[in-house]
Amino acid sequence: MSSSTITTTTVNSKPPVYQEASSSDSIPNSPYAPKEDDLFFWTYTEEPHRTRRQAIIKAHPEVTKLCGPEPLTKYVVMVVVTLQISLAYMLRNTPILSWRFFLTAYIIGATANQNLFLAIHEISHNLAFKSPLKNRLFAIFANLPIGVPYSAAFRPYHLTHHKSLGVDGLDTDLPTALEAVLLDSVLGKAFFCTFQILFYALRPMIVHPMPLTRIHLLNIFAQLTFDFLLLRHGGGGGVNSLVYLILSSFLAGSLHPCAGHFIAEHYVFDPPSSTTSTTATATANANAAAVPIPETYSYYGPLNLLTYNVGLHNEHHDFPAVPWTRLPRLHALAKEFYRDLPRHESWVAVLWQFVWDREVGMRCRVKRRGALGKGEEKGK
Repeated sequence: MSSSTITTTTVNSKPPVYQEASSSDSIPNSPYAPKEDDLFFWTYTEEPHRTRRQAIIKAHPEVTKLCGPEPLTKYVVMVVVTLQISLAYMLRNTPILSWRFFLTAYIIGATANQNLFLAIHEISHNLAFKSPLKNRLFAIFANLPIGVPYSAAFRPYHLTHHKSLGVDGLDTDLPTALEAVLLDSVLGKAFFCTFQILFYALRPMIVHPMPLTRIHLLNIFAQLTFDFLLLRHGGGGGVNSLVYLILSSFLAGSLHPCAGHFIAEHYVFDPPSSTTSTTATATANANAAAVPIPETYSYYGPLNLLTYNVGLHNEHHDFPAVPWTRLPRLHALAKEFYRDLPRHESWVAVLWQFVWDREVGMRCRVKRRGALGKGEEKGK
């Protein structure tokens, strides 16, 4: 296993108890008990971010002043939306099966649409405007160059991810047992990395379906209207323009440097070896109380400039109400809490290690029982 991708040190907090489930293990009296060969990492404690947030507020009460909307977000979104629509128009007569079309979509389009994915992520936390309604409507605007309606559905699932981190059946960021079995190979993981945007789009509707609301219908109507107008008034190459936008979205969630954040954020990259003996495994489980398996990894590299600082992911989960521009200040203010947490040095290296390292894969996620999610909302 490569050691160059991450830096891992002991977490200075009360550690949760973890158990690596196997065919002979189970979680008693749990509706989410692991099935045969389910090797996810199960914990009996609540997610760590709430505990650390309380500790940080106690040590640095001024941190709460960092919370609130960031006015710059709306201007960045408008620039990127304008860029993508302009490029889509400029490529209206460029052959789809040409290097110019593909490279523009991969280098510029995918980066721009990944930026819009993460703009919608920011907006889902009400961090563009004070008004919740303005945030919902602006997210629909940011959605336009993505080509498919996405923003309204994303918000409730993402808020549930925060409130029920790792809760099986609620947190749809978690791979399903079927994914873990079918994609447990180098080729399977390569397939997942290539088409991960489709997994993130379809998995929530299967694992935890939510009802359509008026904002969903407005999102769908606005997006279909935009796509229709693009096809109708985009000249003879209106189809090419729409293909450019949708291809940009697909590549943004495929084998793209910025797409590494999807895997980097919560997959466990230093798991106990699957070839460990029974005695060694028991020892490892006992030692989990000393060195807990990390649930969230941060990244502090240059790609944060293109992705709303989403790499500062421990910081974001600790304080979801702190916008992207102030996450570095949060890190600096509470550096004693973040200094020793695990981090990734490269999102590209994350993708490489995830595919080729046999000890890292779809099963390397921390899960918790549904009972730990009591009192947590399932999204609004």
